[in-house]
Amino acid sequence: MIFIDDWKALGEAERRVVVAAFLGWTLDAFDFFLLVFVLKDVSRAFSVSLTTVTEAIFLTLATRPLGALFFGSLADRYGRRPVLMAVVLLYPFFGFLSAIAPTIGAFLILRGLFGVAMGGEWGAGSSLVMESIPVSCRGFVSGILQAGYPAGYLLASLAYAFIYPVTGWRGLLMLGILPAFLVFFIRRSVPESPSFSEKRPHFSRNWRAMVGHHWKLALFAVVLMTAFNFLGHGTQDLYPTFLESVHHLSPGTVGGIAVFYNFGAILGGIILGTLSERVGRRRAILWAALLALAVLPFWAGADGIVALAGGAFLMQFAVQGAWGVIPVYLNEISPPEIRGAFPGVVYQTGNLLASANATLQALLAHHLGGRLGLSLGVVAALAAVTIAALIGRGPERRGERLHCG
Repeated sequence: MIFIDDWKALGEAERRVVVAAFLGWTLDAFDFFLLVFVLKDVSRAFSVSLTTVTEAIFLTLATRPLGALFFGSLADRYGRRPVLMAVVLLYPFFGFLSAIAPTIGAFLILRGLFGVAMGGEWGAGSSLVMESIPVSCRGFVSGILQAGYPAGYLLASLAYAFIYPVTGWRGLLMLGILPAFLVFFIRRSVPESPSFSEKRPHFSRNWRAMVGHHWKLALFAVVLMTAFNFLGHGTQDLYPTFLESVHHLSPGTVGGIAVFYNFGAILGGIILGTLSERVGRRRAILWAALLALAVLPFWAGADGIVALAGGAFLMQFAVQGAWGVIPVYLNEISPPEIRGAFPGVVYQTGNLLASANATLQALLAHHLGGRLGLSLGVVAALAAVTIAALIGRGPERRGERLHCG
C-alpha cells in the first residue's frame, strides 16, 4: 500500500521525530477537547451562562499566537527540540490546574495560559518534522502530523464516554496532565533538525523579517488560516453541545459519534495529505473544501443517530482532509530563516481571529430562535467558500528545499 511505502521510506530516527510530533499534537488536542465536552458542567459548577464558559475556548485560541511567536522565536534561536520539550511540559501543567480552579475567573486565566503553551507546540513540532524527513514523504507525514488533532479529539471522546460518568468534569480535565510524560521520550529518542543552525537571527530581526519583507505572504497565510480555523472549530467545538441540546443524545452516544467522526477526520488528513504529494497542495485543499460544502446540508440537517454519525464522518473527513495539507504547505511557503516562528504564528494568528467562533455560533443560534444546527452550517459554509476562493490564488512550492537560511 502507498501509505506503507511512505512509512518505510523513513529512517528510524525520522520515524521517532514523526511519532514525537504526532503525539505532541495529539495530546495537545486531547487536553483542548476535554473541555468541549463539559462546557455545560462548567457553567453549572460556576453558576454562569454557557456563553461565559465559551470564553475559555476564546481565551485558549486567542493566546495561542503569543505562544507561537515566543516559542517559535526560541526555536529559531536555540533549536526545535528543546522548545518542543518545554511546551510539552507546560500545556499539561496548566490544563491540570484548570481542573482544580476555584472560581470562573481563575479557570479562564488558566485556560488562557494553556493557550500560550499550546500555541508553541505546533510550530516547533511541524518545523522539526518537515526539516527532518525526505522530500517525497512530506505529504504523507503532513497528513499524519495533522491527524494528531482529530486523534486527540478521539481520545477526548473516549474519555468523555467512559471516564466522565465516573469522575465528573473536574476528574476528566485532570487527565490533561498525562501529556507531560511525553517529554521523556523526546529527550531520549528525538534528534534535533539536521538543517538547524545555531546562528539564529535575533528575535526582533525575525519579527521584522516576517512583517516587513514577507508581509504579503504573511497576510495571505493569516487570512487563509483564519478561514481554516473557522471551518475546523466551526464544525467541532459546539457539535457535541448540538448533539446533546438539539437531538437530546446521552453522553455515551455523543462520545460514540465523536469517536466515529474522528476516525473520518484521521482518514481524511492522511489521504488528502498523501494525495497532495501527487496533485499539489493547493488542489488537494480545494477538493477538500468543495467536499465539505457538498456534505454540509446532510451534516447540519440530519436526523437520527445513523444519519448524524454519517454526516459528521463525511464532514470531518473533508475538513481534516484540508487540514492534513497545512503542516507541509505552511512550512514549504515559509521564509527559511524564520521557519520556527512563521508557520506557527500565522496558524495561531488565524486561531486568534477565529477565536470567538464558539461564542459567535452560540449568539447566532440565539438570534435564529435557538437553531444551533443552522448556526453551525452558516459558519462552516462561509469558511469553506473562503478557503476555496483563497487557495487558488496562493503560492505552490511543493518539494521546496527546507533549510534554515
